[in-house]
Amino acid sequence: MTMLIEVDINKTLRSGARSFELRAKFASDSQRIVIYGASGAGKSQLLKAVAGLTTPDSGRIVLAGRPLFDSARHTNVTPQQRRVAYLFQDYALFPHLNVRQNIGFGLQRGWFNPSSAVDHEEIRYWLQAFELDAVALQMPHQLSGGQRQRVALARALIAHPQALLLDEPFAALDPILRVRMRAELDALQRRLAIPMIVITHDPDDVRAFGEHVLRMDGGAIANVADFELVARSEA
Repeated sequence: MTMLIEVDINKTLRSGARSFELRAKFASDSQRIVIYGASGAGKSQLLKAVAGLTTPDSGRIVLAGRPLFDSARHTNVTPQQRRVAYLFQDYALFPHLNVRQNIGFGLQRGWFNPSSAVDHEEIRYWLQAFELDAVALQMPHQLSGGQRQRVALARALIAHPQALLLDEPFAALDPILRVRMRAELDALQRRLAIPMIVITHDPDDVRAFGEHVLRMDGGAIANVADFELVARSEA
């Protein structure tokens, strides 16, 4: 599965007297794009624009040849129809739903909660794939950090998205667990061949997934020819 994403958007964000200009432009045919930058650089706003969770003021977003947003043509595909999976930094699991229900929610066409005993071939597949069978009836607060991340990934992937968008996916994990979960995500992405965009401020994430590295600063974005040089300069 080949991903070709083109982004050329502008958006002004205001909070009181303060404003922030997002001016993001890049194109890539890589299956592993990492957007690297400090907190407040605009990374999450960019990812939310690709997912359709925020609307740019102008510009265009094209994924796999399909326009998702084009201000000139008045195109703005809804988040549900974009076929991209967005993994929030805090995983955003539903606290009142058990593991099986949270995963099953990804199959829903609407906002109705799956029953506590929901069963489906694909739910069973992801429970087994992520070794979650033993905790299928547990609630999110009863899970470890790694288990919560696996549930969130399963919920995202069960809908067969065209791309996976990851917002600081390991920031909430302790250092030892980060290493293990990076390895799991690396293996999963290679097995499924699903294109992904990772935003991060962690150099280790870039080293693990940075097939095409972009650096974001002050709302603008640039290619990084040699990430190791950047990492050493910031050490």
